Amino acid sequence: MRGDEAHAIGSLVADGIGGTTERAHELHRAVAGRVFGVLGPPSDPIRGAHDAVSGAVYTGVRMAAGAGSRLAAFAVASTRPADAPALLDHPRAGGAVGALNGILGDRLHQRESVLALPMTIRANGRDVPLTPAALAAAHPQATDRVVVFLHGLCETEDSWKSGTAQDDGPPRPTYGERLQQDLGLSPVLVRYNSGRRVFDNGRELDGLLHELVTHWPCQVREIVLIGHSMGGLVIRSACHEAHASRRPWRQRLTHVVMLGTPHLGAPLEQRVNQAVRIMRRIPEALPIVSVLDLRSAGIRDLRFGALTEQDAGAHDPDHISDPCADVPLLDDVRHCSVYATLANRHDGLAGRLVGDLLVYHTSATGAGRGRRIAFTTQDTIHLGGLSHFALLSHPRVYEHLHDWLAEVRPAVPALAQRH
Repeated sequence: MRGDEAHAIGSLVADGIGGTTERAHELHRAVAGRVFGVLGPPSDPIRGAHDAVSGAVYTGVRMAAGAGSRLAAFAVASTRPADAPALLDHPRAGGAVGALNGILGDRLHQRESVLALPMTIRANGRDVPLTPAALAAAHPQATDRVVVFLHGLCETEDSWKSGTAQDDGPPRPTYGERLQQDLGLSPVLVRYNSGRRVFDNGRELDGLLHELVTHWPCQVREIVLIGHSMGGLVIRSACHEAHASRRPWRQRLTHVVMLGTPHLGAPLEQRVNQAVRIMRRIPEALPIVSVLDLRSAGIRDLRFGALTEQDAGAHDPDHISDPCADVPLLDDVRHCSVYATLANRHDGLAGRLVGDLLVYHTSATGAGRGRRIAFTTQDTIHLGGLSHFALLSHPRVYEHLHDWLAEVRPAVPALAQRH
C-alpha cells in the first residue's frame, strides 16, 4: 500500500462512519418524531431538549470517529516507503477495490481519489502504458488477431480466472489463454471503473482501442471484443461511439461476444428502485433510502441497460418504464450472446423467475416487449444449470467461443495512423 492509498482509505472510512452515524441519527429522529407526535404539544419542551442533546451526541461521535480514522491513516501512510507497491496491483486487494468502484466508483472518480480505477490494459498484475515498447514487452507473442476482454460490475480483469482453480493440479487456462493456444488470438485484459456511467466507459474504451490498434506490435487484422455482464454494455456503447466517429479500429472488428449481459436491464436494480420509491413514503425507512441512493451511476444504468448519454431517464427513480433508445447492432460484425439459467430450461417457471441469479433470459437475449435487439438465433446460446458468474470461465462457454472465432477474416488495409 502506498501512502496516498492509505490516506484515501482513511478518508473513505471517515466518510463511511460519518454516513452511518447520520443514518442512525435520521432513524432516531424519525422514531422520536412519531412518538412525540402521538404525545402532542404538551411534549414540545421535552422534545426540544431531546433533539438538542441527541444532535450533540451524534455530531460528537461523527467528528471523533472521523478524526480517528484520518489520524490512523496518516500514521500508516507515514510508515510507507516511497517505492511501496500499489494496493491496486495486489490481486485480492485489487478485487476489493474493484467491488468498491462498482458501488461508489462515480463518486471516487469525481473526487479524483487514488482508489478510483482508471481504464487500463493489464498484464502480469500491472498497468500497461499504451506505447509500442510497453505493449511489445507485455505481449511478446503478439499476433494480428486481438481479443479484448471486459469484466462486469464490481469485477476486475482477475475475474476471468474465477472458477479455474482445481483441487488436483494447476488452474485451468482462462478463455484468453485457450484462445491464444488454440487459435492464435492475442488476449488483452481491460480493467475499468464499473461505477461510472456505461457511456463514459464506452467512450474511454473507444479511445483505448484506437491507441491499442495504433501502437500494437504488429499490424492488427482482426479485433474481437468479449464482455461479461456490464462489460457487454460497455462494448456496445464503445461500438456506437466508434461507428459515429469512424475510428479505424472499428474496421477491424469482426466479433462481439456478450456473456450474461443485461441488454434490457437487471432485475436486482429494478427491484431496488421499486423498493426505494415505496420506502420514501415511510419516515423510518428514509435512512435505508439514503444508503441505497448511494449506489453508483453504473449500477443505475443497469436498470434498463442504458448505453448512451441521451439515456438520462434511466437514472430517474420515478421511471418505471424503459426510457432507453434503441442502439442498433453493427451490420458487418457478428454479435454473439451466451446466457445462463440455474434451471435447465429457460422457459420453465424456475428459469423465468430466477434466470442466472442476476439476469433474466429475456434481457440477455434482448427479447423485450417494447425493445428488441436483433441477435440471430444461431448466435444466441442458452446454457442451463449455470449461474451468472460461471460464464466467466466455464468449458461449455469456451466451446462456443472457439467455434465462433475459428473463422479467419481476410486482411484489411493498413492503418494510416500507424507509426
